[in-house]
Order: sequence, then C-alpha cells, then structure tokens
Amino acid sequence: MSNQVTVYTTDTCPYCAMVKNFLMEKGVSFNEVNVQQDPEAGQKLVETTGQKGVPQIEINGEWVLGYDPETITNLLGK
Repeated sequence: MSNQVTVYTTDTCPYCAMVKNFLMEKGVSFNEVNVQQDPEAGQKLVETTGQKGVPQIEINGEWVLGYDPETITNLLGK
C-alpha cells in the first residue's frame, strides 16, 4: 500500500527539516506544503487541525503534530 503523506512546513522551522530528513531516510515520498509561502494553505490547515504550529504531517488522513518519529513510523506501517 502506498502512503499518502503531506508535510506542512515553514522556511525557518528546524523540526520541519528534521521531519523531511526522517521521511527521506525511510524512503517515504511526501508532498510538502510551505504555509509561509502559501498563507491560504496555512489558514486551511488551522481550520482543519486547530493547530498553528508546524510541522504538521498528514499520513493517510491522520495527523501528527511536531517531530514525532515513533507516531510517524506507526502510521506509515498501517
């Protein structure tokens, strides 16, 4: 099964870089949405999750807030 992964980031977020590196090391392809460059996407993200912080990762319709390798790995394994 192919995972649908979207990572919401900003340019200055060190944890965003950590999440992207973690996914790349695992060989997981993902879409990146930079909410700093796309404020409309950022607003939609806040409306969807109620959270303003990044990174936020959507994995197959489930959300992970922040850099949480254990939860990310668990969701990728489903």
